Amino acid sequence: MMNLMNSKAATVILLSALLLGVLYCYVYLSPYPRAVISFEPDDIRQEAGPADVIPVSYEIHLVAPEHLKYKQPSIVQGRSDVVTVTPWLAPVVWEGTFSPVLLDSIYKPKNISVAATVFAVGKYIMFLKNFLETAEQHFFVGFRVHIYVFTDRPTEVPQVKMAAGRQLTVRSVPSSKRWQEISARRMELIQTLIEEELRKHSDYIFCLDVDSKFHGRWGTESLGGLVAVIHPGYYRDDRSNFPYERRPESRAYVAYGEGDFYYCGGAFGGLLQEVHLLAKTCRYNFEADAKDGIEAAWQEESHLNRYMWINKPSKVLSPEYLWQDFKPRNPEVHVIRFSGVVKNYAEIRPNV
Repeated sequence: MMNLMNSKAATVILLSALLLGVLYCYVYLSPYPRAVISFEPDDIRQEAGPADVIPVSYEIHLVAPEHLKYKQPSIVQGRSDVVTVTPWLAPVVWEGTFSPVLLDSIYKPKNISVAATVFAVGKYIMFLKNFLETAEQHFFVGFRVHIYVFTDRPTEVPQVKMAAGRQLTVRSVPSSKRWQEISARRMELIQTLIEEELRKHSDYIFCLDVDSKFHGRWGTESLGGLVAVIHPGYYRDDRSNFPYERRPESRAYVAYGEGDFYYCGGAFGGLLQEVHLLAKTCRYNFEADAKDGIEAAWQEESHLNRYMWINKPSKVLSPEYLWQDFKPRNPEVHVIRFSGVVKNYAEIRPNV
């Protein structure tokens, strides 16, 4: 009997050792990333190191203040003249699809910082004053904003009074006669800016065209992981008419019958890490094309459209967010928030 008990005990010990060995290999030797979630109270959790908890995401943890009053939402009434969700279930933001009061109340306590880049090279410096002044009136008003102006004419950057918590930084860049070359370098400069500076203190970034101005609110409703803006010139068209890069030799290639929407190169953004990956990928593909003697039909906009066809944006902004001033407003466009101004291209190109 004693020998039998000893045998069972030995078996139990052996099995326990094997289980502990398997657990050790899974936890410490597994090649897959792991995360440990802490269920401790907030006051204890705040003292824990970064390895002890998963950081709370701005995108999925949306906390509203208590007793906030806003219009009751409905799932049976709303905009019926436009599509408000993509086939991959990303929201499409139109006027009337969100509550500014609710969204601002959710994001304000997070103390988020929003960066914006704008390129005012050569003659395009003439548009900068209007851009900056209207941004002060409409772009993330009440939030921390840092606008980065890339220009070859730093002494001509206008003085614009900015509200508390908002600032402007000027970065010098080389001039160029071809606007295509300026356009092409944007992804490289955005990538470098994120790596060298923004990663330290910014949460979101939007990359915007200087020859544009704000007319209405552009705020927290636009925040998302990867954010694209529908081009106002093609949103009613069949995708066979989109000006995608159609040459298979190019890394920006989108074949006929493929693609979702045609997105603006003049307005895009999102979380810092998402825009960094976009900029890095588009820059690599652009430079690889250049080595093969290829320039995509619409430079970085072509590469951006290829990228966002494969890497679906998590939020899509309607043409309200980059209309064209020379076009009459279509009935579904209730508000114009940001638009490209009317200009004489003969005067600004070549861009010297």
